[in-house]
Amino acid sequence: MTPTFVTIHSRFKLNGTHFEHEELKEMAYNLVKEGADFESSAGEFLLNWLDDHAIVLVKTSGSTGTPKTIEIHKQAMVNSAMATAQYLGLEPGDTALHCLPSQYIAGKMMLVRALVLGLEIDVVMPTSEPVFDYEKTYRFCAMLPMQMQSTLEHLHNIDILIVGGSAVSKDLTAAIQNLKTKVFATYGMTETVTHIALKPLNNTVQNSYFEILPHVTISQDERDCLVIEAPKVTSEKIVTNDIVKLQSTTSFEWLGRFDSVINSGGLKLFPEQIEAQLKGKIKTSFFIASEADDTLGERLILVLEADNTSLETSVFDGLGKFEIPKNIYAVSKFVMTETGKIQRKKTLESIIR
Repeated sequence: MTPTFVTIHSRFKLNGTHFEHEELKEMAYNLVKEGADFESSAGEFLLNWLDDHAIVLVKTSGSTGTPKTIEIHKQAMVNSAMATAQYLGLEPGDTALHCLPSQYIAGKMMLVRALVLGLEIDVVMPTSEPVFDYEKTYRFCAMLPMQMQSTLEHLHNIDILIVGGSAVSKDLTAAIQNLKTKVFATYGMTETVTHIALKPLNNTVQNSYFEILPHVTISQDERDCLVIEAPKVTSEKIVTNDIVKLQSTTSFEWLGRFDSVINSGGLKLFPEQIEAQLKGKIKTSFFIASEADDTLGERLILVLEADNTSLETSVFDGLGKFEIPKNIYAVSKFVMTETGKIQRKKTLESIIR
């Protein structure tokens, strides 16, 4: 039987201590009043979770549009937690590490999973290089790619790691191949109550694809964009702007964003795929975009967060003829979202008029 949001699992522990409902409310209140910023945001969410309302308010990241606050049903969050547990084999009493900001959906869901599934969760400061008990074995953790990069030497003590927020580079993917840790990339958004699909990044002998979680169905629209139906977490069909190739009724390959596809001389170019090939070769932050061209319609450009545009031509080795940028621009500082994602359109406005 699926649990409800009003119940705290008997095996739930937060930083080593089990709390009943009223005890947890008191502890959360103390975190809000006296805790560090990351503890305060965790306390605020716990107070929201334990109140009499059936919904919580969650901020979207704003990486593909204007940030907004949306309502999410608590039971949808419970259902999402159960689907993740079923897919990954999480059990009551499993240990978990929480190193994400609790004000966004990914961080909130770590707390919900612990409450609902009965996990023993340790909460640490959500920095780019999280510090935790490196000798302790954790069954489950969620990280950003930069957190995974900075803690590579300690990941062997984590059994299952999900990573999201941005793409994992080829170099980082290569670096985790010999880890015993099972690492999965996530696909999802705030509206789908975090991920609805996972992709193995290591311990696989062939190209892997995103596999959907239980109670999710997928299809494509006329643009080849992913359409998601997940009645356990949202009553609305979600039409995304993500161009995908369906591999089966339960798996897909992500190709890129519809609103970022570049049509150069009739050829469709996916910036995200080109960026994946350049990651590790370009040491500063960058992204691929386009500008108008009288002949091609659009031409490919590279935007660097740097003082100048100087690059070794060898960084483009391996790219196709039309994938090599026709112009390079330098911007001293990219416009970013609160969650550290590049706001490409706003950044481009400063260089292309």
